[in-house]
Amino acid sequence: MLREEDKIFKNLYGHEDWNINGALKRGIWKDTKQILAKGSDYIIDEIKKSELRGRGGAGFPAGLKWSFMPKDSDKPSYLIVNADESEPGTCKDREILRNDPHLLLEGCLVAGFAMKAHVCYIYIRGEYYSESSNLQKAIDEAYEKKLIGQNSCDSGWDFDIFLHRGAGAYICGEETALLESLEGKKGQPRLKPPFPAGSGLYGCPSTVTNVETVAVAPTILRRGSAWFAGIGNPKNTGTKIFSISGHVNNPCNVEEEMGIPLKSLIDHHAGGVIGGWNNLLAVIPGGASVPLIPKHICDTVKMDFDSLKDVNSGLGTAAVIVINKSVDIVEAISRLSHFYKHESCGQCTPCREGTGWLYRMMQKMIKGDMVNKDVDKLLDVSKQIEGHTICALGDAAAWPIQGLIRHFRPEIEKRIINYNNKRKVA
Repeated sequence: MLREEDKIFKNLYGHEDWNINGALKRGIWKDTKQILAKGSDYIIDEIKKSELRGRGGAGFPAGLKWSFMPKDSDKPSYLIVNADESEPGTCKDREILRNDPHLLLEGCLVAGFAMKAHVCYIYIRGEYYSESSNLQKAIDEAYEKKLIGQNSCDSGWDFDIFLHRGAGAYICGEETALLESLEGKKGQPRLKPPFPAGSGLYGCPSTVTNVETVAVAPTILRRGSAWFAGIGNPKNTGTKIFSISGHVNNPCNVEEEMGIPLKSLIDHHAGGVIGGWNNLLAVIPGGASVPLIPKHICDTVKMDFDSLKDVNSGLGTAAVIVINKSVDIVEAISRLSHFYKHESCGQCTPCREGTGWLYRMMQKMIKGDMVNKDVDKLLDVSKQIEGHTICALGDAAAWPIQGLIRHFRPEIEKRIINYNNKRKVA
C-alpha cells in the first residue's frame, strides 16, 4: 500500500482549495526556478532514471519519449497535453484538471523546458466543462503570478499555455488525430513515420503526452528519481491513479503504487465486489479497450504494465471495470463493440468495415444464432483487424472480443446449443 507521504496528488478528491493559494500551500510551484536552472539534460535524465512510463495507455518510457525532441531546430517546438480522456471507464485526468490544475501547469513548464518548447497546448475533452473552466482560471492565475509567460518563474524561459476544447470524438485521443483536430482539420490519425517529434503540430517538432505523466514530473524532480523508482516494481515504478467502477460497493479514483494486487485494490479501496469476491465474474483492468480477465486470474494478478501483459491483457489507463455474475458477459462486450463501431473515423478499411461486422456478429452471439465455426471466424477476423490499421482503434475493437472468446468460450457454445435446441422444438 502507498504511504500517505508518498502521494503526489494531494487534492485528488477536491477537499482543499484548487486555486493558486491552495496549490502553493501544497508545495506546487516550489523551487521551480531551481529545477529549470539544472538544465534540460538533467530533467530528461532524471525522468529516465525514475523509469516513469506514460500514463495515457501505451506505457512508453516518458524520459525516452521526451529525449526524441531535437535539441536544435530551426522550427518552433510544441508540447501538447492530451486531456481528451474518452476511454470508457477512465476518469483519472478529470480529477487532476478539476481539483489540482496547477500541478499540471507546473509539469507543463518543466516538460516544455526539457523539450525546448516555448508553447504548450492542452487539448481537453469538450464535455469537461467544469474542468476546462477551472484549468483556464488556473492558467490565468499562473500568468498573473508570472509563473508562466515571459520569463517564467524568473528563469529566463518564455512559456505560453493555451487551452483547446475538443468536440467529443474518441478518435482524437490518438495523438496524431489530436494534432489534426488541433490544426482545425477532421480528427483522423496520420501515418507514421514521420513521428510527431520530427513533424508534429504544423509540421514542427512536437510531443503529445498524457495529463498524469506531465503532472508527476515536478514532484519526481523535487524528491529525486530514486524515490519514484523505489515505489512499485522494476520497469513499473511510481504511483498511479486507478479508476475503479462497475460492481463494487465504493466506486472511486485512488492513487496507489504500481504493482498493487488487483484484489487488494478492489477490497481495500472500492469496498469489495458487490456480492463478495466469489461473486466476481471478470475484470477489465485498463479501460474498455483491453481484454478482460476472469476471476481466477484476478485472484493473484498485479496491477502493472508487465504483469497484465503476461496474462494477455493490459494496464492501459488503469480504469478497472469490475463485472460480477449478474452480468450477461456476451452482451457487455457487444456494447463495447457498438462503441468502437460508432467511434471509428472510417479512414482504414479494416476498421471501417471490420468494426461494423464485429458488432453484427456479437449481436448474433447474444442470441446464440451462430455455429462454432462462426466463433472461429470471428476470432480470425478480429486478428485481421488487429495491427492492420493506422492507429490502435482497430486493436481496441478486437481485443475485448478476443478476451471474451479466450476465457468464456464455453458460455458462447452453451448459447449456441440452447438456440439450436429452441429452433428444433419450434
